[in-house]
Amino acid sequence: MNPLNPKKLLLTKWTAVKPVAKQKHFLVSRVIQPELPTDPIVSVEIEAVFSKATQVIAWRELQDDGVWRQGWV
Repeated sequence: MNPLNPKKLLLTKWTAVKPVAKQKHFLVSRVIQPELPTDPIVSVEIEAVFSKATQVIAWRELQDDGVWRQGWV
């Protein structure tokens, strides 16, 4: 997988390898900024396309090919 830049993740599309409750396609709806601007970005909020449910995950989890695929597959 290509290296990811957390600042460019906003509105990117992701597919869960193992869907839970028919939630398969997700969109990064928000990049959570750290309290101090010098600190690195740690988390992003992803939104399920079907149900609009959101959850916060560490952005580095998106690099795990066993859990996420980039784009809507």
